[in-house]
Amino acid sequence: MTTLDTDLRPPQPPRLVVFWHRYRRNRAALLGLFLFAIVVLMALTAGLIEPGDPLRRAGPPLTPPFVDMATPLGTDQLGRDILAGIFYGARISLLIGVAATLISIAIGVVIGALSGYFGGWVDDLLMRITEAFQTIPNFVLLLTLVAILGSKIEWITLAIGLVSWTAPARMVRAEFMSLRGREFVDAARNLGVTNTSIIFKEILPNALPPIIVYASVIMALAILLESALAFLGLGDPNYASWGNMIGQGRAVLRTAWYCAAIPGIAIVLTVLSFSLLGEGLNDALNPRQKK
Repeated sequence: MTTLDTDLRPPQPPRLVVFWHRYRRNRAALLGLFLFAIVVLMALTAGLIEPGDPLRRAGPPLTPPFVDMATPLGTDQLGRDILAGIFYGARISLLIGVAATLISIAIGVVIGALSGYFGGWVDDLLMRITEAFQTIPNFVLLLTLVAILGSKIEWITLAIGLVSWTAPARMVRAEFMSLRGREFVDAARNLGVTNTSIIFKEILPNALPPIIVYASVIMALAILLESALAFLGLGDPNYASWGNMIGQGRAVLRTAWYCAAIPGIAIVLTVLSFSLLGEGLNDALNPRQKK
């Protein structure tokens, strides 16, 4: 191709523009982005809804929704504001989801990268460890870790991250096994680049798209796992979380259904937003999609 032909080519749009153009084609993904933005806004404005302690008594117990404008969504059996709990619960859910996802992705990337890049006995050893973790159901292992570590929110987040790394590890391993024989990897080896640099600077950036997509799945799973723990009474009682609200609301489910139903709806919509976000990211990051 001549220099003139190169100069006549139309300029390529920025990657972010291409990404957004692909993402917005999926109407469901846009809905997921909208729902996710609402959850983030709730988390950021939680202090404006209830400047003090969201666990304090805000009105008469079991006030139905839309009866007292001071507590628009009503109160629970202890007189706590359900709306404040929903907003503060969004903050806790996002913090747990993001932190647990980072922990699981970090562990999965390291184990999957080493296994897929080196192969041989390294691959056999790391995959046997991964399979050992996969033989135990996630929730059973999570219950065991929480029983050992305790029910503080920090330990719960760590435990969720520790039970969620196996799927990312296998995904990263598969990507590395398909990329380690490519020309750019051979060229880096011939230039004397260290294995560490090849793994984290050459191969990993090319293996990131499916990992980013799967991160949305882990975030949704982390929120569900924390809610399940809180529902069973194993959550941190010092924080307002949706799972705690559902667990406490089941005692008055027949007479005050809204105490459990409202936080349940919040969990469903949040998990749905992550699912739709993941679908949109998969479409946008898929190199086979047309610009």
